[in-house]
Amino acid sequence: MTQRDNAHHGPHGRRADGDDETCAQPAGRFAARPVPLPAPDEPKNQVALRSPAELADALPYLLGFYPDDSIVVVALHGSRGRFGGRIRIGIPAADDEWPAVSEQVAACLEGEGEAGSGGRRPDGAILFLCQDPEPGRKREEVMKRLRPLAQSLRTACGEREIPVYEALCLSDGHYWSYCCPDAGCCPKEGRPLGGTGTSAMAAAAAYAGIQVRGSLREMERRLTALGGDAAETQRKALDSASSALVPRMLAPDGCAEVRARTLRLASSLMARFGEAVQDQSDSRLADAHDDGLLSDEDAAAMILGLQDRRTRDRAAEWMEAPDCGPALRLWRALARRCVGPYSEHAAAPLTLAGWVAWSSGDRPAARVALDRALRTDPGYMFARLLHRAFNEGVDPEPLRRCMRKEREARRAEEQRGPAGSAACGAP
Repeated sequence: MTQRDNAHHGPHGRRADGDDETCAQPAGRFAARPVPLPAPDEPKNQVALRSPAELADALPYLLGFYPDDSIVVVALHGSRGRFGGRIRIGIPAADDEWPAVSEQVAACLEGEGEAGSGGRRPDGAILFLCQDPEPGRKREEVMKRLRPLAQSLRTACGEREIPVYEALCLSDGHYWSYCCPDAGCCPKEGRPLGGTGTSAMAAAAAYAGIQVRGSLREMERRLTALGGDAAETQRKALDSASSALVPRMLAPDGCAEVRARTLRLASSLMARFGEAVQDQSDSRLADAHDDGLLSDEDAAAMILGLQDRRTRDRAAEWMEAPDCGPALRLWRALARRCVGPYSEHAAAPLTLAGWVAWSSGDRPAARVALDRALRTDPGYMFARLLHRAFNEGVDPEPLRRCMRKEREARRAEEQRGPAGSAACGAP
């Protein structure tokens, strides 16, 4: 496919009733790889998007959040450009990584038909590059800097005969088209994005009950380890808990006791978080409120205790209403306490946060938490299994039923007599 074949002469009209993206992540040398995203539950009534402005406005509704520092590619199917899978990956800071990342994204896009679209290869794609300027810089500079990345992605897709019909840059509340040559339609200074919630897509999403969960940066901040003095005091508590708990967890006669104490503490913290009403209007204030409910010592004991597979699996059973809200807040708070040398310990609470969010229907929060868990520890099996099932559009209810049966069987066994001790299991 030549560059001309990728030019801006494809149809603008796209129907927002897409399929899920379920392609496998291609291997590569980058820590950040293309992340296939299941589509949010989209409006049943079809919405035609006929201009760059409408496409730019629709992006957060296609993902369920506002992407930051992201490459987003949306597959198109059929002559009318029906939306298919979505792929998201962070924009590499180093320009020399752009060609390899473009190849990864194009390969993932090409594989979308095999994995999740009934064998149908995409007939085209829409590209979004989303990045705000650094302090003191202009949004036009962002657009110019990312132009070679847009061309690299268009070329990589074109070589697989998947034309990119539109490539948009979104920065600081404005958008540009890298494909449209009409200055009257797409001026060099860009055009401002429409008012939030005023488009046809926004109206259809509101009618369907679809919510945009904020920006990707803000969602990831809620899962990021604390810094400063708070991190240092938490590290000392983790050091102390590790010295006391790890030897006991490795001993067959001590692991059962640690497991029981961890679950009792978790139950107590769940009750504490459930009783404490949280103001959801400001996520920073809400998280600071939750951080205040959790002492360094309790956080350390929970983080170390959750490294035991059986303890973590028991904790995953807090998945039903009204437990979901307090559980999600607790797992997020614990992920924020995995500081310094204990950063990889965050894989357990991050995966639990992803599971609870998925179980409660908050798919944007689930995909962000599970993605972060795998970036924290790519080999963490529980996260890998949930991430794959989530991306394949699996209904979580069968897994929930399995957990309920295990809980009932365990309670029946406990009623018959005391449980035997067992060594702590690895993730």
